[in-house]
Parts: sequence; structure tokens; C-alpha cells
Amino acid sequence: MKLPFLDRAPRVAVLRLSGLIAARSGGFAPTGISAHSAAPLIERAFGLKRLSGVVVVINSPGGSPVQASLVAQRIRRLADEKKVPVIACVEDAAASGGYWLACAADEIVADPASILGSIGVISASFGLSELLARHGVERRLHTAGTEKSFLDPFRPERPEDLARLQDLLAELHETFKDWVRARRAGRLKAPEEQLFTGRFWTGKQAVDLGLVDRLGEASREIKARFGEKARVVTIGQRRPPWFMRLLPGISAEALITAAEERAAWARLGL
Repeated sequence: MKLPFLDRAPRVAVLRLSGLIAARSGGFAPTGISAHSAAPLIERAFGLKRLSGVVVVINSPGGSPVQASLVAQRIRRLADEKKVPVIACVEDAAASGGYWLACAADEIVADPASILGSIGVISASFGLSELLARHGVERRLHTAGTEKSFLDPFRPERPEDLARLQDLLAELHETFKDWVRARRAGRLKAPEEQLFTGRFWTGKQAVDLGLVDRLGEASREIKARFGEKARVVTIGQRRPPWFMRLLPGISAEALITAAEERAAWARLGL
């Protein structure tokens, strides 16, 4: 019989982060990544006794740059505090904000068919001004502040709004690029003009570009890095309680989230 207090096997936390990165992720959602929902998982992973390393399994098409940054910063802070290595293992995708998360690791491993990259920033909306005019609907909007109605979808786009939006996107893009430069310093093998366009690649291509360190998957990495006797503790996102799964209907917020996530995956062809 093994006594727990005599067990000296190294522990490896496997932290699974899946889904769209968005501020409203969490609650009873089965998937989704946010600073709020990921925080207790990250704390638990780095709080294990005799911790030898953390493997972050990522499967995300991206999403909010702010939430991606907050989650990545928390991982880095605890990794530096605990002085343990962090390895990111990419499954289907680590694109856009998903790649932001992957860069929080010391090393990135991916399947040959994984999708990685998309180092860019996107803003999408609809223009409904002609639809209103066609149906005889008058738009009434009153503001205090000349830019309070910035990018109002119910009126034609203004050149000054587009110029301001482009400045905002460019600043966010530069922040993203700075993070990748810092975390992948000395390992990027292609010019920035190629890497930072928003394009994405397969895992095999990403290795050649220096966006990924090598091909592989989580279980093999754990055995190679920490040995056959390493004790694996898997930490993942909560599933809805059984009684929530039995309730009829679905909330409007859940429908919106599902539509956004489906659109994000579709941009990657997945």
C-alpha cells in the first residue's frame, strides 16, 4: 500500500483552456475562456504540491485581446513565482487570442494539423442605414459629446470614425506583436512582414516559421519531459450541473455566444 505522504512522484498539472475568449465566458457555459473563469483553474494548477510543470492544452480560435492578455499574464506571473516550466500543447487551434495564450508558455508544441497564428486584430459590424431608409424608419439620436455615437451602425460611416478605428486596431496589433516578440525572442524564423499579417498556418508550417518549437501532443510531452512516473492532475473548465442540462430552452446570451464562437471557428475553416 502506498502512503500519500511518502509519494514523492513529481506532479504535472494539465490545464485545459478551450473555446472562444470573451469576458462573458464562464458561469454554466461548458466552454469559453475569460480571466474570471480561468483564474481559479490557473491558481489550482500552480498550487499543486511538488509541482514540476504545467502543461496548458489550448483549443481556441481567439476572441477578446484583453481577456487573452489577462489570462496570459496570470499564467506568467505564477510560472515565475513558482519557478516551474510551462508548455503549451495546441490541439485544433491556437489562433489570434489563442496564440496569445500559447505565448505565455516557455515552449509551444502543436499537432501537425493544428491551426496557429492569426496575429492580427479584427473589428466587424453591420451597416443598417440604407435598411432604415428603405423602410421609412427615422433614426433619432441625441448625444453630449461629439464622438459618443462612434461607429453607429444605423448611419453611414464617417471618415473620421474609420480613421479613429484604424488607429485603435493598429495600437492593439502593436501590443500583440510586442507580446509575441518578447515571448518568442530569438525563435522567430520568418520576417515580421510575413508573421504579423493575420495569416494562420498549420502546426507543421508554424514550426518552420518559429511560431512553434516542435510537433507533439500533451501525453507524449509529459513523459518525455517529466518521466513515466509523473503524476498528472488534469484541470479543466466546468460542465453545467446536471439539472441545468435538463432545463428546456436556451438563453439569448448563450445563443449569441454560440454564434460568435461558430463565426470565429469558421474564419479558420474549422
